[in-house]
Amino acid sequence: MGFLDHLDELRKRIIRSCVAIVVGMVIAWVFVDRIADFVLAPTLRMLPPNTSLIYTRPGEGFSFYLDLALIGGVVLAAPFVTYQVWRFIAPGLYAKEKRFAVPFVLLATAGTLAGALFSHYVLFPAMMGFFQAFDSPRMKMMPRVEDTFELYRNTLIAMVAVFQIPTLAFFLAKMRMVTARFLWRHIDYAILVIFIAAAGLTPSTDPWNQTVFAAPMIAMYLISIGIVWLVQPKRDEEAATQGGSSHLRLVFAATVIDQARRRRDRSLGDFPRRWRGSGG
Repeated sequence: MGFLDHLDELRKRIIRSCVAIVVGMVIAWVFVDRIADFVLAPTLRMLPPNTSLIYTRPGEGFSFYLDLALIGGVVLAAPFVTYQVWRFIAPGLYAKEKRFAVPFVLLATAGTLAGALFSHYVLFPAMMGFFQAFDSPRMKMMPRVEDTFELYRNTLIAMVAVFQIPTLAFFLAKMRMVTARFLWRHIDYAILVIFIAAAGLTPSTDPWNQTVFAAPMIAMYLISIGIVWLVQPKRDEEAATQGGSSHLRLVFAATVIDQARRRRDRSLGDFPRRWRGSGG
């Protein structure tokens, strides 16, 4: 395919994906109240009794429900969108590379679900509980819908991205760019970078929230080491086998050459004796 043909193919895949997302949004809008209850449940549990979220701009409530419908539409259309992405890139892959499609989809899906569940049930409630601890007769916690949902969304996206680390490690190992030994040897630097990243991601400066952000990153890094180790052994054993076979071939060749040299020296040593015997 030429460059313009690729652009036309990309345009077709994008249009189909957008149509699927719109259809998903329509379906999600029907259940938007249930989705809102699910998303806001961790926040409402952490608020003081008889307290609810507020909004101060007239269109803020509508924007909140529209954002929920968009997220629901993306989730519902995700399998179809993934299929469109695969149909676009598959013609340019070799047969060996196409075999990575199944583990990629499985690992990416598992990481997305795990990250979303961790963010919804563990991380976000812990953050809201910390903020609620400052509620007092002098200061009443009355969070806005827009601010709360923005924090929820950013936390969710961050955790989904963090839980994709094993998927990235799997493909880097397949491409022989990293090894389990390399990741384990540099784990101290990795933990330092993780805590620096957690300090930048967390909305507060307390060590508790920073640790809550850093803990899943460290766990994903350790899981990545295990995944790379599982991918690595076959290649290592093959390399060791090939290295051992090469060593045996070298030893055999050296033995043959040594035996030939000794036989030649023995023949040269016997030649004068045979020559004198024939001359007498």
